[in-house]
Amino acid sequence: MTESLLTSPALWGWIASVTLIAVGIAGTVLPALPGTVLVFGGIALGAWIDDFARVSGWTLGAIGVLALLAWATDYVAALLGAKKAGASREALLGAALGTVAGVFTGLIGLLFMPLVGAMAGEWWARREQWSAGVYVGTQAAKVGLATWVGLLVGTAVKLALVFMMVGLFVAALLI
Repeated sequence: MTESLLTSPALWGWIASVTLIAVGIAGTVLPALPGTVLVFGGIALGAWIDDFARVSGWTLGAIGVLALLAWATDYVAALLGAKKAGASREALLGAALGTVAGVFTGLIGLLFMPLVGAMAGEWWARREQWSAGVYVGTQAAKVGLATWVGLLVGTAVKLALVFMMVGLFVAALLI
């Protein structure tokens, strides 16, 4: 007895693989989702469904290295931007909290809440100077902007790496 196409485990596996990859690409720019991990999971599932016939272990390993680079980019880019501006630990925490809050406030919030969070964190770190009459707004703005630019550059690099991962996977499937 032949299997119906709709009940084929391979078909459902490929649907799951493509869904993981698509959700992962969205998660690359939405901080609430582990984008790189989901994309790699979808690619690994696709390779496994195909019994690693077209996507070899070596190809999957290369894609894994790209995934690690994309994951590290998330943290390194924002830290380098913040460090260059002399950011405090509170500014980094504020940027992270602002990023999470941005998810719930739409695209504009997603773009600008990390900036606001980093500025608020830096201002909080320097609140004693503020109490003493020292103006700390310029430093807070400088740190906020540098952290924000670092986050945006990091997201762009991470997105490029994720598309390279998908491109290698598709090329391996088609060649």
